[in-house]
Amino acid sequence: MGETAGTRGRLQHTRWDDIALEQLNPLIARHFVVGGEVMLARILLQRGAVVPRHSHANEQVTWVLEGALQFDIDGRTVVVRAGEVLCIPPHMPHAAVALEDTVDIDVFTPPRADWINKSDAYLRGGG
Repeated sequence: MGETAGTRGRLQHTRWDDIALEQLNPLIARHFVVGGEVMLARILLQRGAVVPRHSHANEQVTWVLEGALQFDIDGRTVVVRAGEVLCIPPHMPHAAVALEDTVDIDVFTPPRADWINKSDAYLRGGG
């Protein structure tokens, strides 16, 4: 089903392995599932990967499963390690760097339209 799975607002059941990874740049890949009001993304970041400073209207919850991400957010540096969660309010500018190879789960509400329609150029510019 490409990088997204399912149809918005309908019952879905899938495996991450059945959703193709979308390679955004040499160091970041992702796949995601979109529900009616929420999006769940699995993101793979190699050490040194940079997520440039950006903001969005979506509330975001980031759960690091493996590795560590260093966020520049709200005027401070926050390191989120495996087993930790960061909640980012809507419209709060943030950037991140992978301190090591990292797997994280991001939850967005509402779903990220820029990810769905592939207009998220800030992520597609390189590592």
